[in-house]
Order: sequence, then C-alpha cells, then structure tokens
Amino acid sequence: MNKKLAAALSGGAVLVLALTGCGGDDSDEKLNAWAKEVCDAVQPQAAKIKAANTAIQKETSDNSTPQAVQQADSKAFQDMSDAYRAIGAAVNKAGAPDVENGEQKQQDAVKELNSISASYASLKKQVDGLNTKDQADFADGLKDIAAELDKLSKSGSDALSTLEEGEVGEAMSRQASCQTATASAGATKS
Repeated sequence: MNKKLAAALSGGAVLVLALTGCGGDDSDEKLNAWAKEVCDAVQPQAAKIKAANTAIQKETSDNSTPQAVQQADSKAFQDMSDAYRAIGAAVNKAGAPDVENGEQKQQDAVKELNSISASYASLKKQVDGLNTKDQADFADGLKDIAAELDKLSKSGSDALSTLEEGEVGEAMSRQASCQTATASAGATKS
C-alpha cells in the first residue's frame, strides 16, 4: 500500500518539468530575459519538490510507523504546496511572455499552478486528519490520499505545456537554471 503512495507521489515532480522546454536557438532578448527570470525562480522550487518526494518515499516503506509517515507526508505536502504557489507567483511576476497569446498562456499557467498548490494543501489537511492509532484505518486513509495523488499527477499540466511550447520552450531550454531544474527533478521532457 505504501509503495502505491510513493509511486503516486513521484508523479508530482513531473508537473514542474512542464516548465522546462527543450531545443532551439532563438535570439529574442525579451523572451530570453523572461525565460531566465522564470527559470531562476523555478530552480529552487524544483529542488524543494524533489526533496519532498524523496522524504515521502523514504517514510512510506512498510516498516515506518503511521506517525512517521503522517509527519513526513504532511511536511512534504506543505512543501509541495508552497513550491507550486511560488512557481505560480514567479510566472505571474515575470509577466506575459513576448509571444502570440502570451498573456492568456501566462494566466492559464498561473491558475493551474495555484490549483496544484491548493490540491497539495488539501492533501496535507487530509493526511493530518488520519487516525494514526489504528493501523488499518490509517492504511485506508492513505489509500484515499494515494488515489487523489494519482489523479493530481495525471491531471494535466495542459496550461503549463501550452505556456512552454514553441518559442517560450526554446528560450527556457537555453537557461542554465531550467536545465538544472530538469536534471534535479530526475527526468527530462522532450
């Protein structure tokens, strides 16, 4: 059961990868400046998300106590919520990228990032409310949380993908901090 929770959690790190594009060598200075601002802000948040995933996976082994799992999950969900909210704030602060429909793409991405943040905050409340005194009851509660996490990891990062396609993705792929964010999150997006 705990392994299912850990697998569902690892999907969360994938969402931040939507902010890191690949390929290209456009020289639009405004767009490059925008990409640098966003990538520089995303890098520490990607590291925070990776650390939260690692903490959860470490504590969801079958021999951890319900209290230890609850404590680790609660902190990790809070960290993830904070990280996605910070990424949303960074995209918002950077303004619209200098591309066609840039303002709409930016607004959609910020809305989606804030929604992901709220979802992790909700999961934190759920895990905080679990009964750690009853192992079976706790395991049932974790199953529900794992199902929510699975949905969250599969629920599209459509607005993020739309934001980083084309010229924006190319500009972001040239930023060292986006390349580092991709590497630190443990996967790449092509």
